[in-house]
Amino acid sequence: MDRLIYTAMTGAKHVLEQQATTSNNLANATTTGFRAQIDQFRAVPVRGAILATRAFVVDSTTGSDFRGGAIQQTGRELDVAVQGDGWISVQAADGSEAYTRNGSLKLDENGVLQTGSGLTVVGDGGPLSIPPGRNIAVAKDGTISLVPDGSAASGLTAIGRLKLVNPPEADLVRGDDGLFRQKDGKPASADLNVTVIGGALEASNVNVVDEMVNMISLSRQFDMQMKLLEHAQNNDGKAMQLLSMN
Repeated sequence: MDRLIYTAMTGAKHVLEQQATTSNNLANATTTGFRAQIDQFRAVPVRGAILATRAFVVDSTTGSDFRGGAIQQTGRELDVAVQGDGWISVQAADGSEAYTRNGSLKLDENGVLQTGSGLTVVGDGGPLSIPPGRNIAVAKDGTISLVPDGSAASGLTAIGRLKLVNPPEADLVRGDDGLFRQKDGKPASADLNVTVIGGALEASNVNVVDEMVNMISLSRQFDMQMKLLEHAQNNDGKAMQLLSMN
């Protein structure tokens, strides 16, 4: 009885938390470069419990699905898709260096290269600023070139290079802002082997069908946990009746 109540109670609570994760994955099914979150249940004994039968069920975030999404050609000059493994370095709102696969970039009024959400893109030498010009191109190694205003259109001038990194997946953790960082908080070193595709974006790697099936499964699990609690309540009522008869 004791094990049934604790397991069903915590199981129902954490099923709801997993549903929130699944809902978040579904909501980001069209978000450029999004990486699906992975959760799983595990049993944890209650510390200091009087009875050894007491155990909680908890939902633990085991990590993210780092499989790549589909590459979609856009033809836009400032769209960049990371090819294979690797990340684009950006400056997060708190000033720390973070990493994203969302390569939908833009220029602010001062010519600073930013992500679509307004985060500054980091180059090998710091934040990247793009001078006035035309025919912006992003090379395979992340080098950004253009034809400066007032110059002949005979060739492109390199103005900087995206800082592309590829730290081990086990060292990465997703922050509340959706960006990834190294667990130790230190910036990753640039990796010259990371390549990008200009004029393209990477789609989310969320499998909508799998997430919908998971949502239905979690809903059924929640119903089962509630029925177990009702069963425990009924058993308790019957036991009280028997005791009162003695």
